[in-house]
Amino acid sequence: MKLGIVGLPNVGKSTLFNVLTNAGAQAANYPFCTIEPNVGMAVVPDDRLTALADIYQPKKITPAVVEFVDIAGLVRGASKGEGLGNKFLSHIREVDAIIHVVRCFEDDDIVHVDGGINPSRDIETIRLELIFSDIELLDRRIERGTKALKGDKSLATELELCKRLRAHLETGRPARTFDCSSDERDTLESVALLTIKPVIFVCNFSEADYANGNIAQNAAYQTVLGIAEAERAEVLPVCAALEEQLVDMPPEERAEFMNELGVQSGGLAQLIQKSYSLLGFISFLTAGTPEVRAWTIKNGTKAPQAAGKIHSDIERGFIRAEIIAYDALMECGTISAAKDKGLVRSEGKEYVMQDGDVTLFRFNV
Repeated sequence: MKLGIVGLPNVGKSTLFNVLTNAGAQAANYPFCTIEPNVGMAVVPDDRLTALADIYQPKKITPAVVEFVDIAGLVRGASKGEGLGNKFLSHIREVDAIIHVVRCFEDDDIVHVDGGINPSRDIETIRLELIFSDIELLDRRIERGTKALKGDKSLATELELCKRLRAHLETGRPARTFDCSSDERDTLESVALLTIKPVIFVCNFSEADYANGNIAQNAAYQTVLGIAEAERAEVLPVCAALEEQLVDMPPEERAEFMNELGVQSGGLAQLIQKSYSLLGFISFLTAGTPEVRAWTIKNGTKAPQAAGKIHSDIERGFIRAEIIAYDALMECGTISAAKDKGLVRSEGKEYVMQDGDVTLFRFNV
């Protein structure tokens, strides 16, 4: 599970990446500070692990993680090789979803590549470059498909789909807003399009605007909300500079500082959780004295395949899964009490795992 952090130069991408992952990526006030992508892992916040640890007293706790990639800033003309365009686009192609950082703060000391903040223009710059790249990709696919069609008429449906999507992209709209059937969507997923990837617009605010509930009054933020609705994307406000201050503070000091600023919760935890759910992932949990752990699976995964996340032998020799919902376990206090109440279920191979299932797999190999 890999998410790419993108945006124009000097919008706060590397600062955000650093506080997400503690990876220490270079961050400075000049374009193309990031050339090769920085990669780091961020823990998915999950209070359930702490609660389970209070019950089981494990030797270690292992949370789920998300991989973030800090990708070089893009400029107009990237699809034609301007700036670091070709590298930028190839790096985006490798991620599962896009975190698009949009600058929503004024600061004369931080250079904006286009002279001043304008979220609509900034988003359009990146959107169009990704669309141009997708059109170029479709053109090559249409050309190959047209030649191959003479010998294989079964390609006609896919060729027509690519032509319809190309016409849609020509209007300046991304592929994720293209209306099509689920089978057609599956076909398009195999084309490696950039604009079909899910997106979260991260609005990077100044500390003054982010604190004390001033976000809603920010005109730039309102602009991004409107764009996101039209593009089927999500929006999250953060203040990367504030998060940079919070990341190394002890929990008590952090809570006091945030209270002084009138901030209820940090944006990073929300971003990580939103990124996790954006890709359709959930966590099932295992708990015992050796370890309490969250395991990442796709929503809709059946029990044997979930078992395979732990070890292929468990999937191969799967017998059953003994499962209790996290909330039910917390109400009972112990697994013994839950069993006495008949709340621990035995599920077979067709069971679809649910988020928060506390699970013990039985297997034989």
